Amino acid sequence: MSTIRTKDGTEIFYKDWGKGQPIVFHHGWPLSGDDWDTQMLYFLDKGFRVIAHDRRGHGKSSQTATGNDMDTYAADFAELAASLDLRDVVHVGHSTGGGEAARYVAKYGKGRVAKLVLIGAVPPIMVKTAANPGGLPIDVLNGLRAQLSNGRSQFFWDFPVPFYGFNREGSKISDPLRLNWWRQGMMGSAKAQYDCIKAFSETDFTDDLKNIEVPTLVMHGDDDQIVPVDDSALLSVKLLKQGSLKIYKGFPHGMCATHAETINPDLLDFIKS
Repeated sequence: MSTIRTKDGTEIFYKDWGKGQPIVFHHGWPLSGDDWDTQMLYFLDKGFRVIAHDRRGHGKSSQTATGNDMDTYAADFAELAASLDLRDVVHVGHSTGGGEAARYVAKYGKGRVAKLVLIGAVPPIMVKTAANPGGLPIDVLNGLRAQLSNGRSQFFWDFPVPFYGFNREGSKISDPLRLNWWRQGMMGSAKAQYDCIKAFSETDFTDDLKNIEVPTLVMHGDDDQIVPVDDSALLSVKLLKQGSLKIYKGFPHGMCATHAETINPDLLDFIKS
């Protein structure tokens, strides 16, 4: 296993395959770098170096009781990037990973980052506030915390249904996708995953987006039931200096898995552009 040990002693697991321009994939909550297998194999075959890490408290990384916040997530990755001396990198972040990637690029990425992609990503901020009236009510997020606390296994069995849009008319549940989602979720720390709900929903990424200098593609499904497009992608692209927006009609939150045949070539076009 490839790991680094951060300054506070946390072990961060990562996969690093191939040679060429590096693409780093930042996973969503409560998953792991395994969620990017389809993309990693696709881009490895195209001649890229592909890297995916497990955020602290997730996957094969340390099950931390502390540091489960966006500042620490970004700092952890900065240590990994320095250890691997990553430069000219394309960062791809999905959902919570989009927040992590945005904070890393804004705070640590100068001179190391070529491009950024935000897919179904949580920025600028998810929770409803006076400044963000279209956000999710805190009661919804408290409900996620309660479900995780009261029965994580059942919660993680149910959550992939809206995540992948399996509850839509004409859609059929994919047992392999659902099981793989559940497997990844159950590998992680319940404490870290509980804390991460606050990190992904209450962190304000407005200043991060404003400070990102590199070309950034914002991709989002218009039927995303987890991170609604109107209060995320449509706002984020307005804050980016070099932002472009691609909306996918009818695609769910987990569109990288359900529609990889569309998403992967679009990612490749942007990276090569």
